[in-house]
Amino acid sequence: MNRARERRAVHGIVLLDKPVGITSNTALQRVKRLFNAAKAGHTGNLDAPASGLLPICLGEATKVTPYLLDADKEYVASIGFGTRTTTADAAGEVLETRPVPALGADAVDVVLRRFLGEIEQVPPMYSALKHQGERLYRLAAQGLTVDRRARTVTIHAIERVALGDSEMEIRVRCSKGTYIRTLAEDIGSALGTVAHLRALRRTRVAPFGIEGAHALEELERRARGGTRALDAVLLAMDLALPQLAAVQFSRDSAYYVRTGQAVRTAGAAAGLLRMYDEEGRFMGIGERTDDGRVAPRRLVNWS
Repeated sequence: MNRARERRAVHGIVLLDKPVGITSNTALQRVKRLFNAAKAGHTGNLDAPASGLLPICLGEATKVTPYLLDADKEYVASIGFGTRTTTADAAGEVLETRPVPALGADAVDVVLRRFLGEIEQVPPMYSALKHQGERLYRLAAQGLTVDRRARTVTIHAIERVALGDSEMEIRVRCSKGTYIRTLAEDIGSALGTVAHLRALRRTRVAPFGIEGAHALEELERRARGGTRALDAVLLAMDLALPQLAAVQFSRDSAYYVRTGQAVRTAGAAAGLLRMYDEEGRFMGIGERTDDGRVAPRRLVNWS
């Protein structure tokens, strides 16, 4: 029997609170199995030692995955000072130790403000980026180091949450592609010592917050109660796109859009758009063309 045919056509977004100790892909596969979903994808990797918000898109909701991958993220990070590790986090071997200067709150806040705005980061060797087709973390595991090009990322907000003699907790809101491990090391250097990331929790993938997330144990409990209880946690896929203006079509226009044709609609905003039919059902993502029509770019297939 072909088990792929037994999978459900289930569509929506699950906000998962990923636990420490499993990879994002492992979490994805567990959620996919619980929902018996035909298709699933996550929206931004969290390393195994990290916890927090991991939106998982099921079915047609995978079509909004790129917009969540590109979205700003928010983290709460614990930084340990005085120790630098091979992986820049607590899982690595100690490479270097240095004394930790007295950390006054005011002086620390001055240093943190230096990281606001656009900054340059050199990605860590223990990352999923590729070098000549090979993942960097695989090269690092072999003891190899290769040159990595610095990348520009944006720190929208950074604040001190707690401060001790040799550790600090910060909250960071940043652009996609920001490595918090690298940020921790750079903050340590700016404070006159070395540092590593002790713990990391993702609290927001815009526009979703950790307060709406569900633990794996809760999803497993719901699954035992049947698909209706489980599906109750699903969010509509268009909730991932509040930054896009909406356009609603008449019945005739919606028909032509579903066939891939551009239609003329009065009042459509410029750029990418959330498209809805005459009954308010989400149709996908469109774009206003130079001649004022709306052309479909990513259609949702509800069949």
